[in-house]
Amino acid sequence: MLRAVGRWTAAVTVFGVFCAGTAYGITRLERHEVPGLATESDGRWEYPRLTLPALPSGSPRPFAQGNEAEIHHADLRELLIPLPEGAEEGGKAGKDGGLPSPKGGWVTVEDYTALYEKADRDELRQRLADDAVRHIAARGWVMPDGTRTSVHLLRFNSGAVAGDLHAEVLYGGLVPGLPLAEAPESEMDESRPPEAVPENVEIEVYDEPKPRGEAHTRHAYLLAGDTVALIVQTREGTAPAVPFRQTVILQAQLLG
Repeated sequence: MLRAVGRWTAAVTVFGVFCAGTAYGITRLERHEVPGLATESDGRWEYPRLTLPALPSGSPRPFAQGNEAEIHHADLRELLIPLPEGAEEGGKAGKDGGLPSPKGGWVTVEDYTALYEKADRDELRQRLADDAVRHIAARGWVMPDGTRTSVHLLRFNSGAVAGDLHAEVLYGGLVPGLPLAEAPESEMDESRPPEAVPENVEIEVYDEPKPRGEAHTRHAYLLAGDTVALIVQTREGTAPAVPFRQTVILQAQLLG
């Protein structure tokens, strides 16, 4: 059953990220510019340079003045974080299916709801229908060390609709409002270092507490205008924190 819990204060809930770039483009962060990612041996992945996709003629950026609904007019698939160096296809993202294609593309509501526990899927599917989710884009990959990543972007008709889903269904405060199938016991991750709060993107990060099973899952929700993102990373043993935080930071920049 879905657990609808109100928002907590931003000081508790927001995962601070370094927010760089302008409305016209974003460059890959240098290592010294990302708090907690300052050394050469920290396990950071090599992502390509990020650039914002072109917009239809006359369309504003999502947080530009006059865009009251905070709409992302760019192709949602082009807002997915690109693959890091060494990424491969394959692996399992959840109990019921494989990872999305590393090429990035459209996926169905059923694909997305399969990330959650079976008892919650029908109700979530109905909520997405009621909220008229417009598109869901996803990308997934496996790294040489076995870390599996999936990124899902859900676009709605306005920032208000996306915000309601985020607040009433997905975000639950100290625990997720809706547990993942792979990590039903996740808790808010409060171990991250204090960093600058992004101007336009709200982020909540969850981690599986010990004792865990064979695999360790981290996940985060991003709310950026009309779009909600879910980032999940899983690895047998321990899922390293650095590439997870890095992935969240860069995806937030593309959406913000």
